[in-house]
Amino acid sequence: MADVLVYRAEGRAAARGGDLYGFTVTEWRLPATYPPFAALLFVPTTWLPVPALKAVFLAGNVLLTACLVRLSARFAGKPLTLPALCAATALALWLEPVFQTVLFGQINLALACLVLWDLTRPPGARLRGAAIGVAAGVKLTPAVFVAYLLLRRRYREAATATAAFAGTVAVGGLALPAAALDFWTRRLYETGRVGKAWIVDNQSLQGMTARLLGDPAPGPAWAVTAAAVALAGLWLARRTADDRHGVLLAACTALLVSPISWSHHWVWCVPLLAVLWAEGRTRLAAAVAVLFAARTMWLLPHEGDLDLRLPWWQQPLASPYPLLGLALLAVCAAQLSARSSSASTIRYA
Repeated sequence: MADVLVYRAEGRAAARGGDLYGFTVTEWRLPATYPPFAALLFVPTTWLPVPALKAVFLAGNVLLTACLVRLSARFAGKPLTLPALCAATALALWLEPVFQTVLFGQINLALACLVLWDLTRPPGARLRGAAIGVAAGVKLTPAVFVAYLLLRRRYREAATATAAFAGTVAVGGLALPAAALDFWTRRLYETGRVGKAWIVDNQSLQGMTARLLGDPAPGPAWAVTAAAVALAGLWLARRTADDRHGVLLAACTALLVSPISWSHHWVWCVPLLAVLWAEGRTRLAAAVAVLFAARTMWLLPHEGDLDLRLPWWQQPLASPYPLLGLALLAVCAAQLSARSSSASTIRYA
């Protein structure tokens, strides 16, 4: 649970007024990478000894897995009975992104639950969008859902989310002004602090491109691809008729174009599987579940710079999640194109 130790160190720095972005912990020399607002939320982690804290994170992430499964079923329009929820949770724990989140003591499940809970609230619910803004204030990537709300012309929810995010920035700035200035003017742009982009742990477009080219800094080759995927993914999320597909497309786009998307960031596989199952695509759901449970990237040699010297036939095994994400975007684009052609044929027949 290396990340638990990072969170604890962040909470200690926030409580004692230390340098939030100047320390490293664990044998991997991991630094703080989240906004100051997150460090304030981590202050309670300093109140427990490390063994007790790890037990709390373990139990909490198992409960959050059950919560994410339940929310995913509601999101897909197929509520679960209690026995089915327990069974689905037990199976979901073996999906690699979920398992790695539990193993590292990460907060991905909590953020996914916040976002999905907000998106599945009834239309017109009070402060709908606020939870998305708070999630973005903890870890910036959920901000993609603010853009999604704007593209879907849900302006009130987008405004609420933006206000909530701005509130987290203000709270972090007031409580930790030096850390806030450091983060928003400097640390935010130091993506190398998060980790090596080319290792198999990174299941983003940048990681896949770096491994394909054997180049630890793919630069323009990645930037151009990421920009094209971002535009295409958000355009598809805007055009799709089903909000469930739109949300999944937005999540997939964010995971693809983010410079670093560790494998445990892909916990959005849970709502993806729920939607596929609810739509009766059981074989496809089973195939996707196998892909997320197979852990193919961990079967490859990945110590030192071996990730950059993989033969061509190991490349798909090293990048299963971005390849799946690109395939989902391509399938959705093909379906939208087919529907447009069909509508044009009927219109002019």
